[in-house]
Amino acid sequence: MAAGGRLAALLCLALAAAAAALGKRSPVKVLSDGMWRELLQGEWMVEFYAPWCPACQNLQPEWEKFAEWGEDLEVNIAKVDVTEQPGLSGRFVITALPTIYHCKDGEFRRYQGARTKTDFINFISDQEWKSIEPVSSWFGPSSFLMSSMSALFQLSMWIRHCHGYLTENIGIPVWGSYAVFALATLFSGLILGLAMVFVADCICPSKRHRPPQYPHSKKLAPESAQLLKKLDEEQEADEEDISDDETEGKEVPEKDSSPNAVRQRPVNLAATTDKS
Repeated sequence: MAAGGRLAALLCLALAAAAAALGKRSPVKVLSDGMWRELLQGEWMVEFYAPWCPACQNLQPEWEKFAEWGEDLEVNIAKVDVTEQPGLSGRFVITALPTIYHCKDGEFRRYQGARTKTDFINFISDQEWKSIEPVSSWFGPSSFLMSSMSALFQLSMWIRHCHGYLTENIGIPVWGSYAVFALATLFSGLILGLAMVFVADCICPSKRHRPPQYPHSKKLAPESAQLLKKLDEEQEADEEDISDDETEGKEVPEKDSSPNAVRQRPVNLAATTDKS
């Protein structure tokens, strides 16, 4: 009986310890795509990881221990699952796992030191992050370029989910899913191209569709109007003179041709008398 009581007590202690361990809240904050603006305020150490990554799994115990010092160091310790939050991984252009970033008041620096609790604590307490060049504002998470990259990462994840839904839930073959996405891409490209042509034609219309522009349609000053009127009258007079000269030039050859004909006749008569 005594042995059974001791065994029951040990089991109760083990269960209580397990429940306490499960009930204890992790000091590591979990970030999502909609929470990235929180990184612009205060000091943060953020780990980007994936559940299937062995190196990330080895880092987790050290990261949890480091997070216990976060309150004393006045730094927020967080992590991001790149498989669930593609937008954040796109903003930071995560190409290797695990990747750690230090964020302070809108400046972002990539941590490349040793990955132990002591090294993390020294990096914050000794302000070793000051020796690292911050990420350029052009490539910062809040820049337009990185916002576009985040949108592309989210779109790729959405396409992946749609592909899984079509193949697993609906039962469409893989090649059929690819055909659906190919047709959707062609259709969306056609619509986008037509929209761009319409906008370009509205902004810069072609010459044949442009309304005729009359230089004298605008209101002019009286002096300018009189000057233009004189110029128009002179131009009309010049055109009339040119037309008169052309008509006179046509009449002169006709007048010259008649004397020549008269002169030729006596010559012909003399020739005939000589022959006789």
